[in-house]
Amino acid sequence: MGAPIDLNLLRAFAAVHGKGSFSGAAAELSVPRSTVSRAVAALEEQLGAPLFHRTTRRVLTTPLGRELFERVAPQLASLSGALANLPDQSSVVSGTLRLTATHDLGTMVMAEAIARYVRRYPEARVEMELTDRVVDFARDEFDLALRLVSKRPVSPSLVGRKVGTVVLQLFGSPGYLARHPAPRTPAEVSEHEWVTYGSLPLTLTTARGKQRAVTALPRVRGNDMFFQRELLRNGCGLGVLPTFVAAEDVASGALVRVLPDWVVFSSRVMLVHPPHKQLPRKVTAFQELLLDLLAQRPISPAKYSV
Repeated sequence: MGAPIDLNLLRAFAAVHGKGSFSGAAAELSVPRSTVSRAVAALEEQLGAPLFHRTTRRVLTTPLGRELFERVAPQLASLSGALANLPDQSSVVSGTLRLTATHDLGTMVMAEAIARYVRRYPEARVEMELTDRVVDFARDEFDLALRLVSKRPVSPSLVGRKVGTVVLQLFGSPGYLARHPAPRTPAEVSEHEWVTYGSLPLTLTTARGKQRAVTALPRVRGNDMFFQRELLRNGCGLGVLPTFVAAEDVASGALVRVLPDWVVFSSRVMLVHPPHKQLPRKVTAFQELLLDLLAQRPISPAKYSV
């Protein structure tokens, strides 16, 4: 009896003892009667002694069987309770949720979603990584990511859901545009001062697919979009921002959209997670909350449908 005993054999044995029959145990475990019979026979063979006396009318537990039941029943009950009460299996949202997003999406979208999540679910915790690098879900153990995805399909090792479209356009402050009149065509863009966190030249595209290349020498170059937004607010030149990052400034008059019919770049926004058959409750709860937030305040400009 040195080999480990399969817990399924013990569960079948305990069910037969509790129900007093193999058919009753089969109904309790939702398996065929033959499966229960084989499990008990395998356990008896491993122990080297019978656990039940079988007659045509009833099944009686042997003294060894009764002693075995008294020893294992509390452990089986404790194990079942522990599994039932795992955070991911219960209706209570708890445990640590590991999220990742790009800096812009994390700051402008995920931060508010996380604040709502932890307020709604007091037992939940969140770890968030803002990064523009390609993440490894398996290595970094992320539960969910909000990412920009090109036209290529999402990796087959992941599940993705489109939740919006990020569109980059040109912006400048009213003060700057008062000193340097807004360009009326892409060709006039190169005559302006520039701040940038990306690469130049740019390619501007219309909704109908018309394209124009733009070359400009930046006065200020940085590596952060929010730094660039501050420079644009302060009248340092023209620059590129995602429309959802610039939306409040446009509404308040702090920034003006330049060449509104032309787009610098567009990309799908995907909610991505590993391909679990059943997502943990902490993940589905955050997904529901995030999708509700995006329905209230879409990332996509009006003419870009999700």
